[in-house]
Amino acid sequence: MKTYFKILLAVFLLATSPKAFSQEKPILVQLEEVAIVDQKVMMPMRDGIRLATDIYRPKGDGKYPIVFSRTPYNFNTWGDGEMNTRTMQSALEWVKKGYAYVVQNERGRYFSEGDWDILGVPLTDGNDAFDWMAKQSWSNGKIGLLGCSSTAEWQMAVASLDHPALGALVPQAYGAGVGKVGDFWEQGNWYRGGAGQMLFTNWLYSVQHDPMAPRLAKGIEQKDLLRLQRFYDMSPEYPRIDSKAALSHLPIQDIIRNQKGPMGIYEEMITRKPNDPKWFNGGLYHDKMPFDKPSFWFVSWFDVSAGPNIALFNHARQNAVSQHARDNQYLVIAPVMHCSFTRATENTMIGDLNVGDARLNYDEIITAWFDLWLKGEKSDTMEKMPRVQYYTMGSNKWQTSEVWPPANAVMTDMFLDSKGNANTLNGDGKLTAKKPKKDNPDTFKYDPMNPVMSYGGNVCCTGNAVVGGSFDQSEMELRDDILVYTSDVLEEGIEVSGFIDAYLYLSSDAKDTDVTIKLIDVYPDGKAYNLDETIQRVRYREGYDKEVWMENGKVYEVKMTPMSTSNYFAKGHKIRIEISSSNFPRFDRNMNTGGNTYDETEGKVATNSIHHGGKSLSRIVLPIIKK
Repeated sequence: MKTYFKILLAVFLLATSPKAFSQEKPILVQLEEVAIVDQKVMMPMRDGIRLATDIYRPKGDGKYPIVFSRTPYNFNTWGDGEMNTRTMQSALEWVKKGYAYVVQNERGRYFSEGDWDILGVPLTDGNDAFDWMAKQSWSNGKIGLLGCSSTAEWQMAVASLDHPALGALVPQAYGAGVGKVGDFWEQGNWYRGGAGQMLFTNWLYSVQHDPMAPRLAKGIEQKDLLRLQRFYDMSPEYPRIDSKAALSHLPIQDIIRNQKGPMGIYEEMITRKPNDPKWFNGGLYHDKMPFDKPSFWFVSWFDVSAGPNIALFNHARQNAVSQHARDNQYLVIAPVMHCSFTRATENTMIGDLNVGDARLNYDEIITAWFDLWLKGEKSDTMEKMPRVQYYTMGSNKWQTSEVWPPANAVMTDMFLDSKGNANTLNGDGKLTAKKPKKDNPDTFKYDPMNPVMSYGGNVCCTGNAVVGGSFDQSEMELRDDILVYTSDVLEEGIEVSGFIDAYLYLSSDAKDTDVTIKLIDVYPDGKAYNLDETIQRVRYREGYDKEVWMENGKVYEVKMTPMSTSNYFAKGHKIRIEISSSNFPRFDRNMNTGGNTYDETEGKVATNSIHHGGKSLSRIVLPIIKK
């Protein structure tokens, strides 16, 4: 017993010592010293639904611009999770800069009322929130939007409504909000080239709220919410799963149900085709919608949707309603994973690839941007801001341009060639500037029950199923169902920066199949690092408004959805592409039957051939920077 009391005394003395009290104050305490904290404000929407909102504004009677973040994620400050701490840290930083910081949950999420519909939250919620904030006595009437991933995806579609209080946008890793833009029909990252991206299957398991879950009483008062949030934040604890095993289950539509996961909207969404009208009724931005707001876009090379994200920047620059908006679109492209901009270091690792010092002062850039548009304050930072800042891997340096791709990029054909044996890296597949005269097709078997497994890549949100980034693909390239085409050793370095097009000529004994491609930098030691990848479901080769089937043995041109990168292929390196018919579970498996895919449990083996000679000139088109 004496020993027990000695331990208690020691703990007490340690806890009450001057050293203990000298530690940094809790973040909420720091906030309350400089800010008026007003949490769980239930902001009314036009249909009577109220959205839970936390407001942090400088003390005093001034009028302040607003940095607004709306999110499907839990930001309750009484939790101990990373998101909770990050919210308060962001609030503290913006308040110190003279801004009000407002964070709000989408309808149907946590303390917000209503029903949640991912990618389909009413656009009017954004306008209603802008109306409410602009009218507050502490607001100067100017609002800027800030967020990454699902906290950014809603910005573009809401901006299309052109609310007068909305001053500027900062969307980061925003691909989940891009419906259709140019050549990309991803419908918010749900598709790529008509093939399903499986990230949402895994993501929805861990975020969708089951309709049977308990809800708070409608009309609950703020004082009760403030009390409840201290011990009950309505955040379900989802049982951990082996995502790799879970995503292998067939049929796809039953994956979450098979894991005894939450019911929700997944089972309906998985049935939608790329041109389903429902994609065009909600919160996705499509290129036929107007856009007229100054925007600073942040993209990363190893995110799930670098291509459509950059395409949206180009669309805004070229098609914004006013010249003023067209002149005020800016872009940063960093060599990092999804929403990992600030995690770059002096030796930034993307998987196993060291891309050097990729740091950038994002805080300075974003602050200067909002100071300009929400406060009317000019700065040297914005005066000197390049239109496009992009990081070139290989040479490992930041570069600038007025346009994307850079104006000095020359689109250059490289043709596939072989003697009919490009299977594996030990085959005879070549990537050459010369057009092959004779067609010696390369043939492989694609078995959906034994797909090529994803290894690295430009991914997000797949748990342990796919580890994103750049990894040596050479061991993978020993599979007989991967065709490998490699250039000669480069006698001088080549920079490739921009969109990479690919035109492949395919024949098959299946009525439908997929074609996949990877762009790879081969180092002198033989290591082959992936840069980007894409896929095309062949039934959509003539467009996403119809499905067309193949005839046995007939050769079809398949234009791939563009890839994107900026990479310096150094002297002594080689340029390589891989072609196959699967990249799983990055993308769902085509069962080769012509069926729905989502409700199929059995597939058939397809015999697929890539043709590359005569009239069937399979090729990639590289944007090579002319020095």
